Amino acid sequence: MIKRPSFLLAAVSAMSLAAPVMAQTATPATPLAATQPPAPTQAQIAATGPVSTLREALVKAYNGNPTLSGARAQVRATDENVPIARAAGLPSIGATADFDNNIISDSNSLASPDRSLRAGVNLSVPLFQGGLVRNSVNAAEARVLAARQGLRGTESDLFTDVVSAYMDVIRDESIVQLNQQNVRVLEVNLQATQDRFEVGDLTRTDVAQSEARLAIARGQLRGAEAGLISSRENYVRLVGDAPGTLTPPPPLPNMPDAPTTAVDVALTENPFLGAARQQADATRYDVGVARASRLPRISAVVGGNYTNYLGSLGDDTGVNVGQSGTAASGGLSLTLPLFQGGEPAARVRQAQALRSQALEQVTETERSVIANVRAAYSSWRSALAVIESSQVAVDANRLSLEGVRAENSVGNRTILDILNAEQELLNSQVTLVTARRDAYVAGFALLAAMGRAEANDLGLDGGPLYDPVANYDRVRGKIWDWDDDPAPRPIAPPTTGTRPQSAVVGPIEDPALDRPVDTAPYDPAGTAAP
Repeated sequence: MIKRPSFLLAAVSAMSLAAPVMAQTATPATPLAATQPPAPTQAQIAATGPVSTLREALVKAYNGNPTLSGARAQVRATDENVPIARAAGLPSIGATADFDNNIISDSNSLASPDRSLRAGVNLSVPLFQGGLVRNSVNAAEARVLAARQGLRGTESDLFTDVVSAYMDVIRDESIVQLNQQNVRVLEVNLQATQDRFEVGDLTRTDVAQSEARLAIARGQLRGAEAGLISSRENYVRLVGDAPGTLTPPPPLPNMPDAPTTAVDVALTENPFLGAARQQADATRYDVGVARASRLPRISAVVGGNYTNYLGSLGDDTGVNVGQSGTAASGGLSLTLPLFQGGEPAARVRQAQALRSQALEQVTETERSVIANVRAAYSSWRSALAVIESSQVAVDANRLSLEGVRAENSVGNRTILDILNAEQELLNSQVTLVTARRDAYVAGFALLAAMGRAEANDLGLDGGPLYDPVANYDRVRGKIWDWDDDPAPRPIAPPTTGTRPQSAVVGPIEDPALDRPVDTAPYDPAGTAAP
């Protein structure tokens, strides 16, 4: 794999616990540092399980995800094409043995002995094959390089999916918490409204409005809980373990300052574009392989034979003859194709057409990479802008709710005004946590499109990183026919033992929402605690 400086998650545990410090020290291109959600509280940890970090999730996926393990196995299978191609240019040795026992023998046992045993050994050494072996090996090695690039892409895609699943769980937990709190607030609203209706301070309409909003909020909570369960199960599918309590992720450093910068990096380092280029190189050698089929082939041939008639030669004739013999031969073998019905030319044209296709695929992949990088950059910047505007909206809606409550206590606002203000605050809070998730995922997707979101880049230290070159070096020179690997066994663990995920989350504390809404005294001096 291409070695590049590790930058992401190099110290994610410390970064997760020191988000305020990171907000002050992050590079200007990483405004996410100041917009991360708060760290989990003790109540959240007690409700959802042990604390997990993004680094731990990525390490688990790297070591135990079946998609990635299968991609590594595919690269190892591709490695074997090199020794397979080299074998066509190496000497071959074969042995034969025949035993004959005539059921009906000729009367002349000298011409047809009853029994015979023949054994032979043949050695063939290819001397010239028209470039077949050389081009086959070069094509196989190019496809090995393409497979390694594909493995990089699989790692990048997996890590992007893990980051997305990680952030989905954080987002959906926050949405469930916000909806739970909204239900609690509306329950207080309804109770206060009913109490004031009993004393004639409010009307049946006010009670009905509170009941309707509470029913809607409970339905929204059920939907949010279902979304959280789905996100947690998707996390289990990718990582192989339950999420537990997830800490805020670290900031994304070294983000590009312009889409042109990101595109320039991607055109050099994107793994899928690299794989397409290597595949195109392989097809160039495939044309040479096809052309070799109409060229002469020369081999050196050496053979030896041993024959034994097992005492049956000349039986009953009284003639004393030798019952065994040996022979040896050596020479050159020339194969000169003269006419093959047009098959060689067809294979050459076919290889040339496939090469043309591969060249077009390089251009297609390049276009896709450019479009994906630009789109990811736009999505990332857009999500950052949404975070900023959503934070302003949350602050404004929080202040608005406080004002509506105060005005309601002196009769200037209705219950419906309070319900609307609460709903607007909830909506803006949900928008904010969603934008935080979208910004982080879009930023990581941008790094992936640039080719900078693989194991070497992320600085994972959950054990030695997988090195595809090691297997290639191990098998390239093997020529022994009985040199098998051990029987394959599953690497990725099953998730059958993982408990079904629930929507349990720890409570959040927002005094502005939790205080009794309809019974809050009006404080014109503004001295009451928020």
